[in-house]
Amino acid sequence: MRRKRAEFEIFNLSFLDVISCGFGAVVLLVLISPFGVSDEVGGTDETSTLLQRLIGTEARIEQLEAALGREAETLAQTRARLEAGGSAVSTAERDLKSARDTAAELTRDVEGLQTVESALRNQARAGVSAPDDAPRDAEVGGIPVDSEFVVFVVDTSGSMQSIWERVTREVENIIRIHPQIKGFQVLNDNGSHLIGGYSGRWIPDTKGARDRAIRLFRSWKSASNSSPVEGLEVALKRYVKPNEKVSIYIFGDDYTGSSYDPVIATLSRLNKNRITGEPKARVHAIGFISLQTEGRFETLMREVTRQNNGTFIALPR
Repeated sequence: MRRKRAEFEIFNLSFLDVISCGFGAVVLLVLISPFGVSDEVGGTDETSTLLQRLIGTEARIEQLEAALGREAETLAQTRARLEAGGSAVSTAERDLKSARDTAAELTRDVEGLQTVESALRNQARAGVSAPDDAPRDAEVGGIPVDSEFVVFVVDTSGSMQSIWERVTREVENIIRIHPQIKGFQVLNDNGSHLIGGYSGRWIPDTKGARDRAIRLFRSWKSASNSSPVEGLEVALKRYVKPNEKVSIYIFGDDYTGSSYDPVIATLSRLNKNRITGEPKARVHAIGFISLQTEGRFETLMREVTRQNNGTFIALPR
């Protein structure tokens, strides 16, 4: 009888021992290997260098911040000096403007005195004056200066426009020689108002109102017939009151009317006090010389001023 062959088993006890030993060897190798150690040379030196650079950068930042603070302080001081300088410049500009205004005022005063001087010479040559009992101020060419209100009746024709700057100066001079003036009004010889908003009432003699009126007068252009009849009618009807001292100034260089009678008749009708027979308002005249001057204005105004307690001033060329 044949023997039965024994069966062979792979995973027996000896095989497991071999596998366990091999696995233990692998674990031992892992444990003793120097993992995490850098093979690069100089790692520590580079870290030290970077640290030193960082410290140096921080020190430089502190220096820059200090310098910036100094520059800001210097800038503040510079601004303060500039502001102080600007204040000084503003003060100097105000002083200069004041000096210029004073010089302009003195110039106008000199022109006024020249006008007075010329008026006195012309009156002496012409022998024309108002009645002796009328109070006069010799320092202003014999023109009475006791009026409270002044009305200008100005020829605005083309011939007068050619000398308009001089006409403007004389208007300023006349206003200035009246120390107690309360108000004034400006009409052209046709009766049109310089400032329509003040039609029928007085322009107050304040610095602002006067400056505005003179500024408008400088550029005033209005239709004119070189005859003061209409302007005198408006002035006498609207602005002359029995209880107010009013002076009317007629400015012109020529008279184009066919006769002198309309002007004289208008004044006789409207400017005479019915009780006393005396003129209610003084009527003065300022004669200018232009290319169109022919002497008719002077002839008429000498008679007009004589009959109305006024003064006629013929200005030189």
